[in-house]
Amino acid sequence: MFLWLLLSFLNISLFNNNFTSLPDTTKAALSQLSADKKFKHNNSSIAETDSVVEKTQQKDLSVQKSSVASEVSTASGSCTKELVIENVIGSATLDALEKAIALAEQDGCSSLLLLINTPGGLVLSTRKIVEAILDSSVPILCLVYPSGAHAGSAGAIILQACHVNGAVEATNIGAATPIVNTGGEVSEDLRKKMVNDATSWLDSLTELRKRNKKFGRDIITDAKAVSSQEAHKIGAIDFFGSTKEEFLKFAHGRKVQVQDKKDQPVQVGVLQPIKLGMRHHVISFVTDPQIAYLLFTGSLLLIYFEITHPGMVVPGVLGVTGLILSLTGMHKLNFVWGGLLLMLLGIVFMVLEAFTSVGFGVLGLAGAASFVVGSFFLFDPNQTGGVDIPIATIIITSLFFAVVSLGLAYMAFTALRKTKDDEKNWLGLSGEVVQVKSDSTGLMETQGEVWKYRCKEPLQKGDIVKIVRYSGMVFEVQKKKGDF
Repeated sequence: MFLWLLLSFLNISLFNNNFTSLPDTTKAALSQLSADKKFKHNNSSIAETDSVVEKTQQKDLSVQKSSVASEVSTASGSCTKELVIENVIGSATLDALEKAIALAEQDGCSSLLLLINTPGGLVLSTRKIVEAILDSSVPILCLVYPSGAHAGSAGAIILQACHVNGAVEATNIGAATPIVNTGGEVSEDLRKKMVNDATSWLDSLTELRKRNKKFGRDIITDAKAVSSQEAHKIGAIDFFGSTKEEFLKFAHGRKVQVQDKKDQPVQVGVLQPIKLGMRHHVISFVTDPQIAYLLFTGSLLLIYFEITHPGMVVPGVLGVTGLILSLTGMHKLNFVWGGLLLMLLGIVFMVLEAFTSVGFGVLGLAGAASFVVGSFFLFDPNQTGGVDIPIATIIITSLFFAVVSLGLAYMAFTALRKTKDDEKNWLGLSGEVVQVKSDSTGLMETQGEVWKYRCKEPLQKGDIVKIVRYSGMVFEVQKKKGDF
């Protein structure tokens, strides 16, 4: 405080001019004070500079983040559909792939990712799947995934058709030698034909995608199978890594041929998994190659049993239904036509339920089941923009038809029982002929009601007859003579 009072008392100019004349102690004090003020000023300047630098760095960082976000937004401006292909390759797999491609095109997605894990499947289904991939307007990226998965037989062939393919660690590819469904031995000539056809087919795929042609031949002729790492080394696949994200990063920007357009860059957007509904699961079960074959043979046996034992109903119903399902599973019937036939068959069964007393309820229940399965088949999401018919709608409609048919059957059954009971009451009653239509037929009146009659002898109007039999709403009568 003393020093500050001293500075206030002294004039600045005097201080500047006579600084050397001050006592040493005062000089030292003033020097220390000046140094402290400079230090504080420097610290303040440094703090202000640090603040400005920090604000500049934050601004630059914000600009960088904005730039990165813009790049991410640009990269993810489109979408990439994701479909899991697992279990046996069959009609259901083809149906799911066609649905995925249709959805990708409808939503404007730039690519489609297939996660493959399959032991193989039907050659015909595989050919149709390859055709769908080659005809796709969006690049299809195939990855053997997850770790422990494999792309065997048909899966290895599908992998070669994809625009970009790859596999993650601990997976394997190959073993695509064609075999017959029954697993039995085939003649040497037939085997050569099957192998040569598959080899030439795979040659065309490996040449198109510029992959290892020898590997494609070996998996057909020698049933060769290799690890994914080895497949990548020999050029059989494009990518080998640890994660799905690495594969997508690798595929993004890679130039491929899409249909007849060459050097088209692949764009990977936000992943949108495709959830397969009840329709796929129903189709997947009935179109499994083994299930389809068993259905076909079993249905033929049931139909034969119904023909040789007429009136059994159950074998005939199951046989016809199973035959349509098996033909659909083996690509002999389109899913839409197969579904339509099943629905019509279901309606026929439910209508017939009202006109038969054999196996009460069997036709109605079988009709309802056929109607449900046919409904799943009929509405193809590829033709309806990827939209499946709601399960609730199918169940409610089927239950309605089933209840109506069973109700009609119950009423018919009740009426039939009542007719049989009434038949006992009609027998032996007398009536009068009121109209003659022919020598053996006409109308008679009995108990105040007019009925049709049939008689073996000619009758005239006014004759008295006796009822001896009741058949299909017609009385069989005899002419009454005397006290008959």
